[in-house]
Amino acid sequence: MFTGIIESIGNIGSIIRHNEDLSIVVNTNNLDISDVNIGDSIATNGVCLTVSNLLPSGFTADLSLETYKRTTFHSYRIGQEVNLEKAMLPTTRLGGHLVSGHVDGVGEVIEFKRNGRAINIWIMVPTQLKKYLSKKGSVTIDGISLTINAIYQNVIKLTIVPHTLANTKIVNIDVNKKVNIEIDMMARYLEKLINVDRYESEKSSTVSTDLLERYGFIS
Repeated sequence: MFTGIIESIGNIGSIIRHNEDLSIVVNTNNLDISDVNIGDSIATNGVCLTVSNLLPSGFTADLSLETYKRTTFHSYRIGQEVNLEKAMLPTTRLGGHLVSGHVDGVGEVIEFKRNGRAINIWIMVPTQLKKYLSKKGSVTIDGISLTINAIYQNVIKLTIVPHTLANTKIVNIDVNKKVNIEIDMMARYLEKLINVDRYESEKSSTVSTDLLERYGFIS
């Protein structure tokens, strides 16, 4: 679990491609990883990655094909800057909102404009996610906990304050830039509760009946 409060800006040091997935090396720069162990989680541009190896200047993590396809990682190159946050502790001050690091979709910046020392940005989100978003609700953009100031259909307006601009890679925002989006966790589970009967009655098209019978899910 994370809070969406970015601790450091790192970058991709290398990308190692395997047959069906890949591994990456993340240079953590000034992020203190002295208390990080192999198996711990670090949110990297909003994606929860498991540390598979610790290095003097960062860590290695494996990316599944699902993560690669569902997030902006498919377009990353060596040197790509990434927002970093270590997993929260029970004693952590919850300055943002509860973030799981499980990306729901990829959005696109369609406009940004200076507003004093802050910046207003407009992001077009996937149509299937718009029902989870509400004015003054929370959303995570590239791992950053942000408040939605306005919403029109599937476009949300966000205001980035000077501190966030100075401490995240969102300062490099540009039109057409793709960003990772995670909806508010409560919205996701609320939908499941409301539609529990429908979910229970649906059969998965990806699981065979033989497999379900074998493990006792159906008889």
